Amino acid sequence: MFQVRIHGRGGQGVVSAAEMLSIAAFEQGMYSQAFPSFGSERMGAPVVSYVRIDDEAIELREPVFEPDLLIIQDPTLFHAVDLFKGLKDDGYVLINSSRQLDDLGISEAIDKLPAGHVATISATDLAMQYLKRPTPNTVLLGAFTAMSSVLRLEAVEKAILDKFSGAVGESNIAAARAAKQATVIC
Repeated sequence: MFQVRIHGRGGQGVVSAAEMLSIAAFEQGMYSQAFPSFGSERMGAPVVSYVRIDDEAIELREPVFEPDLLIIQDPTLFHAVDLFKGLKDDGYVLINSSRQLDDLGISEAIDKLPAGHVATISATDLAMQYLKRPTPNTVLLGAFTAMSSVLRLEAVEKAILDKFSGAVGESNIAAARAAKQATVIC
């Protein structure tokens, strides 16, 4: 089972990202589930969503405590919450940031991960360019396909179109495609 935990803030599309990730897995013939966890329902409040992907039916119904992948939509949470708690030793980390990893102050948490398992992308900047809104969720889904073979970009694109129709959907697909090309894998 591949387990994902997505951290961000209200208004960044954390819940939608989990839903689309789950739909993309389903599009590839896998079982999946997605669910959020949040306290205060307001813009800017910390939000966490969880996704599970497996080749077999998923019976767990609890938060993801030991993720294979962390998607960090808002790096200001690094020093407010222990985002790396439970991350598997061979896990992946995808960070929405234009800053260098050394500048983020998280080297202790990521230095133990294998080469190629940490990636950064300036997802908010790409979202502003393609979507005219600071919602990095679909950008980060495209970036994930650059760093792992768990999901194909085509499945993510289908999930995006299931969530957003017309020009909005096409803009989100363009952003996801651009992210796949722009992701910096460390």
